[in-house]
Amino acid sequence: MATDHIRYDVLARDALRGVLRRVLTDAAANGLPGEHHFFITFLSKAEGAKLSPRLLAQYPEEMTIILQHQFWDLMVSEDRFEVGLSFGGIPERLVVPFNAIKSFFDPSVQFGLTFEPSEATAETSASLPAAPAPPAVAAPAPAAVEETPEDPPKPGEGAEVVRLDRFRKK
Repeated sequence: MATDHIRYDVLARDALRGVLRRVLTDAAANGLPGEHHFFITFLSKAEGAKLSPRLLAQYPEEMTIILQHQFWDLMVSEDRFEVGLSFGGIPERLVVPFNAIKSFFDPSVQFGLTFEPSEATAETSASLPAAPAPPAVAAPAPAAVEETPEDPPKPGEGAEVVRLDRFRKK
């Protein structure tokens, strides 16, 4: 088989991360339109990821956040996003590099992206393969997504962090 000197896998992965960056940039500027909300899973210990020691102890490998009703100060840059969320009533500021993201899912339209770790992220996480694979575009239907009540969230309520595996068909 011929050697891929162009690295189409890296180009495709970066382009799809650009989709994620654009979606988050739009959400930061205009809020979430309609019923859109995002499940974002990322590697907790990836280079550049920042979360409190409390959250890191609770989610030592990976963490899934949900951007829906209660998040604030979403800021997006070329290589990462930052967001404020509440966990157990305690406000936290997270910094998530785009190369640490494993998956993105918007259940309102059944759209998802899955990423293999980049080479830089894989080196910081010994349990993951070092070679990048092309990202997969997925649109899985969750087995059971709990509907969010239409009532506005009460002050002090935190976002629920769940693993996407919970929604995958077995």
